[in-house]
Amino acid sequence: MSARKLHHMVIVGRVQGVGFRYFVRLKANELNLGGWVRNKMDGSVELEVEGHDDTVGIFVDLLKIGNGYSRVDRIFRSELPKLQEYQSFFVKY
Repeated sequence: MSARKLHHMVIVGRVQGVGFRYFVRLKANELNLGGWVRNKMDGSVELEVEGHDDTVGIFVDLLKIGNGYSRVDRIFRSELPKLQEYQSFFVKY
């Protein structure tokens, strides 16, 4: 299994006002990933997610599919250098 890593993502598309943050939290918790998700003022959604690369890859695939109301046009993703040791995944306000 791969080492745990921390990823920062910004998701662009129809991702606000459609329950996307709660969908993100649900999927992250199902996969035992840690981190947070929040809306940005520009209409995108930002998140940090911490976990093994293979599990984060599954998570990203689920985000691309969405919750049936959302539409993901683009995901900007970068790896952050320091783990935060998140114990859960939550919605930031």
